[in-house]
Amino acid sequence: MPPLADSGRRVLARVIDLILVGIVVWLVTWAFGVHEYDVSAERVDTGRSLWQSVVAAVLYVAYDTFMIARTGQTLGKKWLKMRVANLGDGANPSMQNSLLRALVLWLPFAFCCACVWTAICGGWSFFDKPYKQGLHDKAAKTVEVSTR
Repeated sequence: MPPLADSGRRVLARVIDLILVGIVVWLVTWAFGVHEYDVSAERVDTGRSLWQSVVAAVLYVAYDTFMIARTGQTLGKKWLKMRVANLGDGANPSMQNSLLRALVLWLPFAFCCACVWTAICGGWSFFDKPYKQGLHDKAAKTVEVSTR
């Protein structure tokens, strides 16, 4: 198996993916008139934030699942020369493993604790031994490896 990917590069790849998919989420929710907060002089409407969270969860999970199952790489990972691999055999994860990995990563992010969950889930790789796995990697039995 190739060498494990550096945790700092993993974080940078995730930030790239966050920005790319975040732009799509914003465009979709803007096109449908769904905004997280609608503030006017008379009221503050926060009821539509659930719909924005649903759109974000669906788009982030779909992006991560299909990209990882197809090539083992999201755009951020491709640009930074790394990929996700099964821990056991180094192959690209199956659609089921990719979905599990994406759900563990993105559902808490979209619905409750974006910054905290992202730091815990992804930050786990800085301290994990011996495979540098994030919590989402542990759930799906995957690792991130360098493609250089």
